Amino acid sequence: MITWSVQPEIFELGPFTIRWYGLFFALGFIVGFHIEKWMYKKENIDVLKLDRLLTYLVIGTIIGARLGHCLFYEPGYYLSHPIEIFKIWEGGLASHGGVIGVLIAAYLATRNLQLPSYLWALDRIAVPTALAGSFIRLGNLFNSEIIGHPAQVPWAFIFTRVDSLPRHPTQIYESLCYFATFLILLACYKKEKLRQAPGFLTGLLFVLIFTARFIIEFFKENQVPFEASLPLDMGQLLSIPVVLAGLYLIRRSFKKS
Repeated sequence: MITWSVQPEIFELGPFTIRWYGLFFALGFIVGFHIEKWMYKKENIDVLKLDRLLTYLVIGTIIGARLGHCLFYEPGYYLSHPIEIFKIWEGGLASHGGVIGVLIAAYLATRNLQLPSYLWALDRIAVPTALAGSFIRLGNLFNSEIIGHPAQVPWAFIFTRVDSLPRHPTQIYESLCYFATFLILLACYKKEKLRQAPGFLTGLLFVLIFTARFIIEFFKENQVPFEASLPLDMGQLLSIPVVLAGLYLIRRSFKKS
């Protein structure tokens, strides 16, 4: 068993608190930016557009993830207390909402920055997105959140900030799956035929990430009480249409390429 008693705060700097989650979140965008820069140079696209694209993606991700958490998981509370929606520092971001935010941000960026096409932009975003997801799940680990069911496996974690039960470290499960997805997408991007198939990389991202999410949800504790009354939890219900959309994009990509 592994006893996990790490505090979510790294250090305080005056009135500001630097947290592990924020560090990993920022790291995902920073590393992702350099991966995108390499792609743009490889394809002779003006890298100056990346600064503005990054702004679109950061805003879209944060707004989408926050609204996703508020509306998918606790709509009653947040619709009754709308000012609470803005308190992002108190936690509460949903990856499915983040996906919607990125889709909208990429659409706006494609139009305003004159990128080759919407699916072209999404395919280049897809590769670093998987890596960013891996970083964010490590942030969840340091927050001792999104914990797994009690387990007696040798690698179980005891999250002392939660209770004294050994549990599945589902944050690590997801982080590893997302990192593997990143490596697969990167390998696919390097193949000319797959890189030029519009929507293929985006579709593959959707299928791999959200299939993994669907499976790992079976090992997780419910995030909100009402999920106990559902046949599947909210994360699984939201993952199904994303996987189906991914399969559609993959199929469509080969018809268009």
